[in-house]
Amino acid sequence: MAMDLGRYGIWQGGWQLDPELARGIESLGFGTIWIGGSPAGDLALAESLLDATDHVVIATGIVNMWATPAEEVAASFHRLEARHPGRFLLGVGVSHPEANSDYRKPYATIVEYLDGLDAADVPADRRILAALGPKVLELSAQRTAGAHPYLVPPEHTRRAREILGDGALLAPENKVVLNSDPAAARGIGRPAVQKPYLGLRNYVSNLERLGWTDADIADGGSDALIDSLVAHGEPDAVAARLDEHLTAGADHVCAQVLTPKGADLLPDVRRLAGALGLS
Repeated sequence: MAMDLGRYGIWQGGWQLDPELARGIESLGFGTIWIGGSPAGDLALAESLLDATDHVVIATGIVNMWATPAEEVAASFHRLEARHPGRFLLGVGVSHPEANSDYRKPYATIVEYLDGLDAADVPADRRILAALGPKVLELSAQRTAGAHPYLVPPEHTRRAREILGDGALLAPENKVVLNSDPAAARGIGRPAVQKPYLGLRNYVSNLERLGWTDADIADGGSDALIDSLVAHGEPDAVAARLDEHLTAGADHVCAQVLTPKGADLLPDVRRLAGALGLS
């Protein structure tokens, strides 16, 4: 691993992140802030978060390859690197077919895009690839620092580590709800899983590879499926679930904190940091 991401990071949609929240997350001891939701290839948000903080790594999870050409993303990467050396990790991926009308030959597109980043001198160890299935996981180890799987339980992490082998970075995302009432927690977590992910081919195929059935995936997801994908309970219980990823072979775990609509994120991020021993 060329970059020290820390053991734990916070993954949130770009629309949720701002400099003030970034400073709060950094102060709590998280090693990396992940910008989710296909952030723009100009990396303007990443730059603003880097400008506002001192040492936390900022990563994208992920820039959509269909949205911005490799050479444009590379120019943005070099701008950030000149301004904040060693603090930015470029996460890229092909997103999913339902969101891209010209989606075609995704594996070939990934290879071509990585070739473009190579040609523009973006170091392989400063980029990470969105990966779920075996073929793209293998590619992530060959052509980038490693893999950033999204919406995965610890069992996927175990299988991914077997495919990646030693040395490649493995940084899975896991949703969390800090609520000890299972029904209430599922009420927060299920919508974040159901829409859009249970209607997207890539994610459904991955869940099927893990043994989940059509019945589990239908109607917003069975309770068992939601509990597998959304860690919930008291902070210590949630922290223990995140640590299952580390035991399974992850180097770094990205926690996406889910709260009731309109609620401030930072209090729950603070509670999670305490349970993880960060603050």
